[in-house]
Amino acid sequence: MKKKIAFIIISMIPIILVGYTLSVFEPFYNKKDHVEGRSNGVDKIQLTFWRSYGTLSENNAYKELISAFELAHPTIEVNMVFIPYGDYEMRLRTAIAVGNPPDILSIDTPNLALYANSGSLLSIDEYMKKEGAIEDIPDTTLRGLIYKGEIYLAPIIESGLALFYNMHLFEEAGIPYPSEDPTKPMTWDGVLEIAKKVYNPEKGVYGIDPAQGFADGESAAYFKMPLLWQFGAEVLSPDASTADGYLNSKEALEALQFYQDLYHKYRVAAVELPTNPFQSGNLAMTILGSWHLTELKSLSDFVLGEDFGIAPLPKGKNQIVPNGGWALGISSKSQYPDEAWEFIKYVTSFEGAKKYVEITGDIPARYSVAKEFSELSEYPKNIFVHQAQNNSKNRPVTSAYPVVSDAVRALFEDIGIAGRDVNEAADAAVEKIDASLRGIQRR
Repeated sequence: MKKKIAFIIISMIPIILVGYTLSVFEPFYNKKDHVEGRSNGVDKIQLTFWRSYGTLSENNAYKELISAFELAHPTIEVNMVFIPYGDYEMRLRTAIAVGNPPDILSIDTPNLALYANSGSLLSIDEYMKKEGAIEDIPDTTLRGLIYKGEIYLAPIIESGLALFYNMHLFEEAGIPYPSEDPTKPMTWDGVLEIAKKVYNPEKGVYGIDPAQGFADGESAAYFKMPLLWQFGAEVLSPDASTADGYLNSKEALEALQFYQDLYHKYRVAAVELPTNPFQSGNLAMTILGSWHLTELKSLSDFVLGEDFGIAPLPKGKNQIVPNGGWALGISSKSQYPDEAWEFIKYVTSFEGAKKYVEITGDIPARYSVAKEFSELSEYPKNIFVHQAQNNSKNRPVTSAYPVVSDAVRALFEDIGIAGRDVNEAADAAVEKIDASLRGIQRR
């Protein structure tokens, strides 16, 4: 255990140095709009809960859940700390490295192994199996919460991707709309043929943004790994010991070549697009997340069913969508693990998740909650629900995941932006990942 903790501390030295600098500004993060705590009653247990600052609806949902929990548990107070998304991982890892983590923490599930392997997370396997109603959670979701056979996190919601298309551009090109049936996705070859037909460089119209451009952070891996899976490839071996033979496999190279061709051979995708190209009529198709639906539905001049439609995520050999998102865990340093579990149990329970979904409109992780909302069985949300429950897949569970994620981001940039040979780019990504895996295996 000491070696593991030493490893995370050493690997986070640059982050710690920046974290100490940021600690000077800690009072600014603890203003009322960042900390939702109550008065410190002498007989009350104080639990600190850290999470990434989300949307207004997400923040309001958590406030309501905390109020309801505290009303039912008068001896416990939950002090919620909002941290800006871009700072969250750095500040959390800094807090862990210096021995002062929160009791309850929100973890982006792909990073689970990093925290579990270092001993920073408490296994909640016994809690979940006794009181977590895990039979109500899809196996694909549950697998993303497990490290070395034990459950470490509890989910509230799920995420997913779908194909969004501009109805006007389809009509102008005489192209029929895609099927709304979640069991009948278009193939990527079919998407390419449509993209060719609508592509009009004179008008600045492009056919497809296949994976949310070239964003930084985890979104790059989240949007791009599915393409590899759909073509029959994997990023890592089943035991997560190597990327060689997987990320550079025949199937992976086929997926990567298809992606590159969208940009460099057919030019139906563009590295640089104007602002809001989908709404402005400069982009016929784009891959967006379930959370984008709420954003688009708030636009009065771009209406679902009139201006844009939604179809299942395209498939290759397989119909696969990514899953995983922010889930709740308990710090191994918490003095109050039972009380922390009581809070997590409530928030992720049928009652808590239902309240959360009522406020946010997100896709629930539990079967039972999904059944409570008629809109989740109707177009378009039924697409996301069906895919999450039947066609979803976890990103690799490994303590080297941050390196894996960054290597996948760089790989798609190499072939998409720079036009690098896909074999060379894939081999470079494999070497980067395997070097990290070898370093972990030596410890």
